[in-house]
Amino acid sequence: MAYYFKLGQIPPKRHTQFRQPDGSLYKEELVSSKGFSGIYSILYHTHNPNEVKAIGQPIPYSWEAAKDHGLKQTHLKTSGVETTGEDYLSARRMLMMNNDVMMGICTPRKRKMDYYFKNADGDEIIYIHDGEGILYSQFGKLEVKKGDYVVIPRTTIYRFEFAEDGPLRLLVIESHGPIETVKRYRNEVGQLLEHSPYCERDIRPPHELVVEAEKKTHLVQIKKQGFLHQYTYGHSPLDIVGWDGFLYPYALSIHDFEPITGRIHQPPPVHQTFQAWGFVVCSFVPRLFDYHPLAIPAPYNHSNIDSDEVLYYAEGEFMSRKGIDRGSFTIHMGGLPHGPHPGTVEKSIGAKETHELAVMLDTHRPLFVTTDALEFIDKNYPMSWTE
Repeated sequence: MAYYFKLGQIPPKRHTQFRQPDGSLYKEELVSSKGFSGIYSILYHTHNPNEVKAIGQPIPYSWEAAKDHGLKQTHLKTSGVETTGEDYLSARRMLMMNNDVMMGICTPRKRKMDYYFKNADGDEIIYIHDGEGILYSQFGKLEVKKGDYVVIPRTTIYRFEFAEDGPLRLLVIESHGPIETVKRYRNEVGQLLEHSPYCERDIRPPHELVVEAEKKTHLVQIKKQGFLHQYTYGHSPLDIVGWDGFLYPYALSIHDFEPITGRIHQPPPVHQTFQAWGFVVCSFVPRLFDYHPLAIPAPYNHSNIDSDEVLYYAEGEFMSRKGIDRGSFTIHMGGLPHGPHPGTVEKSIGAKETHELAVMLDTHRPLFVTTDALEFIDKNYPMSWTE
């Protein structure tokens, strides 16, 4: 959840008459989570949001776990990928998955979507590794840029328009459950506390409504249960004159995450940024290293007995591993210890700070690489600790 926000025109009382200039009623829509028990927003449409003109043939849209990958520490080398597909949906390649979450990359050739997308299966985090642009949704216009986490609640109808110049690289996380701010950072009414590494000022909601009130058909592709369902509506989904509530897409820059440091090496939970059912997301950002006189800045060896750990390397030098590039994924599976590359522990002693940027996904249930990931696997990585 973020915080209460409103844009545009809304009536003084919910579920009451709210009329258009011609005397007809605006069409009220409640968008709610957990039935009627979770966060929600109320939207006011110029047209009926149920005005479907045509339903096309569903298009298969899913990923499959690689059955024979086995128990291996894994490095996916995606740094050299220039494009993964033609447009935003065809370019989404999920590389890891379980019943709670999927994670992958998206580098589309086309920078503008000529359709709208609705994910009815899960919430999304789109991390803008490279590029900038605008997210258009029924909640309004949201400018996004390199380093942003863009959190998009399920059933949000949206399209991206990215700048034509420069590289474009997206990291995509899709969650079966709601993506939320971290519970221990919040007080009993949901406000982020003083010890939180970010606050409400850092969260950027849509800032301007884009009202497309004309009657014209628009395609919305809806992801649900392994298919893209093709729905054509008689008007734009951006016909909202106002809304208010707690449920909406927002952006949070990784550069606004304030690191928590200590005299000795701090464990990954201090980097936690989001929580969801079955996993957490952490941000590793530029920070001062540990300042105990005998501190070892490099992370210690760790045997994770009940979680799988994924690190996506975004920027900088990663002192604990060799052979890791910008855009690499490392996957450390439960049941195996992992840690620094040989020689990097001693080398780290005396270092004062790091300038790395990385996104971490920790799952509470086993994570599987997909068949799409097989072409990126570094076959030498499982044995790299013996170098």
